[in-house]
Amino acid sequence: MCGRYTFIAPAPTVEQRFDAAFTEPAPTTYNAAPSQRLPIVTNTAPGQIQLLSWGLVPSWSRDPASGPKPINARAETLAEKPSFRQLLGRRRCLVLADSFFEWQATPAGKVPHRILLRNEQPFAFAGLWDEWLDRSTGELHPTFTIITTEPNALMANIHNRMPVILPNRAAEQAWLDDNLGLAAHQQLLQPYDAAAMQEYVISKRVNSPANNDPEVLAAA
Repeated sequence: MCGRYTFIAPAPTVEQRFDAAFTEPAPTTYNAAPSQRLPIVTNTAPGQIQLLSWGLVPSWSRDPASGPKPINARAETLAEKPSFRQLLGRRRCLVLADSFFEWQATPAGKVPHRILLRNEQPFAFAGLWDEWLDRSTGELHPTFTIITTEPNALMANIHNRMPVILPNRAAEQAWLDDNLGLAAHQQLLQPYDAAAMQEYVISKRVNSPANNDPEVLAAA
């Protein structure tokens, strides 16, 4: 799964990298967690970086307060689940990040790792998004989820899943392209090249989302 990540790159760097502009001030988070509003680029507005809440609330949900809000969706079963299959066809997004965290189970307890690209540049997770309409107020509540896949060689030693990181700008643009079919979109959902990634152990300060500062990223 992917339940925590970072977004700390400067806004101009991110806007140039993804050829899109923020629609409101860019956040800086060393410990992004579910329910927070975080930057994404949707297939319907590829030139904008919008802030959406992490944790998917489907448009057909009757009561978001009590229903599940999945933060992840498994790539292998997207086409099998009606809610995800529909979004795969019409509501895909790039979830912008520059590293993520995963916890390795050991005899001494769970050990947190930070995983990032070797070049330490921003990247995009493949994601799905949706909008829920509050009929009592007429307010739209947009949300997103991150797609996960089988681990690559680097991640396999840490966890049995990893988020889908789209490998290059062409893949990001293809993921947002409404003219591609479901099969072509699913073909993009592969484990990232392990040789292009790095990881290191960090302290357990990351366990609490309340700890949101550079010290979270320090090697343990």
